Amino acid sequence: MIRVTRQIPAEQIQLLIFDLDGTLVDSKLDLAHAVNAMLRNYHRPELPTEVIGTYIGDGAPMLVRRALGDPDDDKFVKEALEYFMTYYRAHKLENTYVYPGIAEQLEVFQQHGLKMAVLTNKPVNPSRGICEGLNLSQFFLQVYGGNSFETKKPDPLGALKLLQETGVPSGRAVMIGDSQNDVLTAQNAGMWSIGVTYGFSPESLKIHLPDVLVDSPEELAAALGLQTAAQSSRELPSGEGFVG
Repeated sequence: MIRVTRQIPAEQIQLLIFDLDGTLVDSKLDLAHAVNAMLRNYHRPELPTEVIGTYIGDGAPMLVRRALGDPDDDKFVKEALEYFMTYYRAHKLENTYVYPGIAEQLEVFQQHGLKMAVLTNKPVNPSRGICEGLNLSQFFLQVYGGNSFETKKPDPLGALKLLQETGVPSGRAVMIGDSQNDVLTAQNAGMWSIGVTYGFSPESLKIHLPDVLVDSPEELAAALGLQTAAQSSRELPSGEGFVG
């Protein structure tokens, strides 16, 4: 279902900036395996995958810190982070997959001449490796990660850099993601936002509402007025409608 809080001027949109984990790909299991490998290395009890999933979204350093119980020893956290990253780099594509329907939606956007990029809080090298390994790189003019800039989402620095590089005004760009970080990034950069509830942090989207909320990848194009014939004939509940 598509829920509209604020109507996006779909015909004016030129740039789409996507989050990665929980938006384009389901990487939860590989991240959980890397976290638990790190915990085992330090003789700590492993954590359930679903618990680790709630720690994802603010970058690898925060993921590791949360998994360790937020210790005061920063040197230990840095060492644990290095172990986590070494393991994750080697195993990042073992269980990670593109959400069904995402590739088709990206093709629709590409066909309509929309520019696309990725802005994630995951470190940039594994982010680019995942996009390349899962054949997503062809769609994106740039992939930036949590260590590409001095700050991470929801700070707008990365989004503003993409706006500058593409020459697209903020009012003609949309941030698409699964957490409040993405919504806040869009607001801080003066962009529009689409939230996806199928990702890792759907509850956070209730705290900071996106302009448009979708429940499945198949609804992304429709949320920007690029619906198929089947979607355009679908009746929405009262008070809701497609943008465009």
